[in-house]
Amino acid sequence: MAASKPARRQRPRHPMPAAIRKTLITSRLMAAYRLRPAYQWNDYLGWIERARLDTTRQRRLEQMLEELAAGDRYMKMAWRPPAARAVRRRQAKPRSTR
Repeated sequence: MAASKPARRQRPRHPMPAAIRKTLITSRLMAAYRLRPAYQWNDYLGWIERARLDTTRQRRLEQMLEELAAGDRYMKMAWRPPAARAVRRRQAKPRSTR
C-alpha cells in the first residue's frame, strides 16, 4: 500500500473589491498590479481586507499603491519582477569569444 501525500494547503482566494479596482484604475496602477504573480494579488487583497479599522485599511491600500508604483517592493521586502531577473542573468553570463 502506497503512502498518500498530505493534502496541499490552499490559501483562501480573495476577490477584488470594487473600491480597490477603482483605485488601481484611477491611479493607473492596474497594469503594474497585473504584472505581479497571482499570490501577491491575493496576499495584498487579503491583507487589506483583514484590517479592522478603516484607517488601517486605507494605510495598507496606500502602501500597496506605493509598492506597485515603485515596482521593486512587495510587503516592504525587496522584489524584482521576473523580467528584471532574466535580464540580470543574461548580463551575468560571460560571452564566448570566437
